[in-house]
Amino acid sequence: MLTLISFVVTLGILIAVHEYGHYRVAVACGIKVLKFSIGFGKPVYTWRLKNKPTEFAIGMLPLGGYVKMLDEREAPVDPAERHLAFNTQPLKSRAAVVAAGPAANLLLAILLYAIVNWSGLQEPRAVLASPVAGSLAEQAGLRGEEVVQQAAFEGDPLETVRSFEDLRWRLTQGALDGRDLTLVLGDDSSTTSRTVLLALSKLDTPEADARLFQKIGILSPWTRPVIGEVMAGGAAEKSGLRAGDLVKRVDGRVIVDGQQLRETIRNSAPASAGNTAAAPQRWEVLRSGQALVLQVSPQVKQEQGAIVARIGAYVGEPPEFVTVRYGPLDGLWQGAVRTWEVSLLTLKMMGKMVIGEASLKNLSGPLTIADYAGKSVSMGWSSYLLFLALISVSLGVLNLLPLPVLDGGHLMYYLWEGITGRSVSDVWMDRLQRGGVAILLGMMSVALFNDVARLLG
Repeated sequence: MLTLISFVVTLGILIAVHEYGHYRVAVACGIKVLKFSIGFGKPVYTWRLKNKPTEFAIGMLPLGGYVKMLDEREAPVDPAERHLAFNTQPLKSRAAVVAAGPAANLLLAILLYAIVNWSGLQEPRAVLASPVAGSLAEQAGLRGEEVVQQAAFEGDPLETVRSFEDLRWRLTQGALDGRDLTLVLGDDSSTTSRTVLLALSKLDTPEADARLFQKIGILSPWTRPVIGEVMAGGAAEKSGLRAGDLVKRVDGRVIVDGQQLRETIRNSAPASAGNTAAAPQRWEVLRSGQALVLQVSPQVKQEQGAIVARIGAYVGEPPEFVTVRYGPLDGLWQGAVRTWEVSLLTLKMMGKMVIGEASLKNLSGPLTIADYAGKSVSMGWSSYLLFLALISVSLGVLNLLPLPVLDGGHLMYYLWEGITGRSVSDVWMDRLQRGGVAILLGMMSVALFNDVARLLG
């Protein structure tokens, strides 16, 4: 129920803001707006504002909305009101009305990011876990427990890294743009720092997924290698492990953090699933100040076609968190910067999908949006606002694409009109509309197929 309610509220907000952008600019340009609807189909509720010609409505299907304006192309117009019709307006006014919808979504994203920046967000501190073996991070000399103080792409000035999520965003940008990232590292016990270069340009990766961060080698923030809740009947309980045990070594290898310990457990899985237990490991742990040696035999399971080893306990303490908060102007500016960066990243991913450099699996539809809406709400209002901002950016960028059925397609018509001095002919308008509908339906089909595949997977 939470997922459904969150989904409806999310769509309602995004659609209302988008259509209000069209409506507000249309009114400002002197155009008569006949109807403002959130949702399609039979209205479930309608109302009018005093002395206003517009009917406001909420439709039964909350999957879109529209603003219906006086227009001679749709119905006869009283000569006395012809100056109020959309089609009689100058080109700049028509273009402004069309562009206002996507612009409203982008402005909403800026505001949402700014609200989160102003209120503050709890994020993991930018302390690195031990890197994945053979990864870029290991090749660069990272070993774990380093604090990332600053970062910069090649040719850019160094900037403060405020949290692990801040670092992760920079890694994503650098990997997809093919730009190397410089990190300035320090630690809590020293005033000195050192610089390393992550050669992200060598990755040649088409998309940001789990495999990308495996190649980079930075998966999670540093955590103490402490055993958490122990599940009844699991390998941890059978081996004598208890919640609170600090793991110092496994088979003689020093354990730096929870990430390394989890990898050590996973790597103990045999090549085949014939055995129900991996080879016993010699664990050296510290319990209430006392050193103990335990024999731990991880259990082997098959998950999604892969053989994995588990001990039946939570591994690693929660990471250290910091509050990331900005002042009034900085928060607004950072909101605008993040909106711009997400917009560019969205366009780049779409471009890569068009030319085949990125998988169409990156397309998501309503089921994925509903799933993430519910999850973000359950995580707190800040997480939900960030999710809402991300979807608002995606909606704004999508509507600016030059597809005839979208706002970007209409702007494309107006560009042609501005260059040639004449509007697109009815014949070509019909052809382009049909083509745009076909492309949009294809994208929606792929997105829905990906949604179902994710849920079933």
